[in-house]
Amino acid sequence: MFRKCNKSRRQKSGIKLLGVIMLVSMLIAGFRIYVTSAADIERLQTGIANEIIRFHVRANSDLDSDQQLKLLVKDAVVAYLQPILSASESIDQSRKLLEAHTEDIRKVAADTLLEAGSDEEVFVYFEQSYFPMKTYGDVTFPPGTYEAFRIDIGDHAGKNWWCVLYPPLCFVDAVYGVVPEESKEQLAGVLTEEEYDAVTGEKYQFRFKYLTFLNKLLR
Repeated sequence: MFRKCNKSRRQKSGIKLLGVIMLVSMLIAGFRIYVTSAADIERLQTGIANEIIRFHVRANSDLDSDQQLKLLVKDAVVAYLQPILSASESIDQSRKLLEAHTEDIRKVAADTLLEAGSDEEVFVYFEQSYFPMKTYGDVTFPPGTYEAFRIDIGDHAGKNWWCVLYPPLCFVDAVYGVVPEESKEQLAGVLTEEEYDAVTGEKYQFRFKYLTFLNKLLR
């Protein structure tokens, strides 16, 4: 009887061990690990930053009401900019168009706020500043200094909304986590193959392939 109990315990222990081994194997198979040196990341980021213009709309605060106003401003400005930037063929051309329409963009944002019952001030400007790693849809940009076209609402102390104005990723719906292939082709047209692979190939984050719900914990 005692031997049977020991045998049963050993069998249960063996089953548990096998289960652990299988789980670890799944994680290893589904865990993509990319080893990139700091120097490589810095080099790639510099190249990427030279070819894109980021767009940030910063809310007055993190209050729900201010965050909603931020999204209203974002929608109005993106709608205004789409026909203006759609014909742009270079980063320089996009920059000049944005500079030429800066006051009009400020007015669009301010009018949108007034219609929503807010009299917060609006500031619109270009800036070179450091940004952490951020993902737009399934495209990830490494941390570093970028040129950004910014809209600040009031104290601009709240969370921001962001996208890329050139190439025009702002004009696609990335809500469901995927940037359309057509937009990726535009991005590929201005980046080197290595840079494009860096922003679309998940080289800067650890990702679970099968337990995808854990990816959110790694952002």
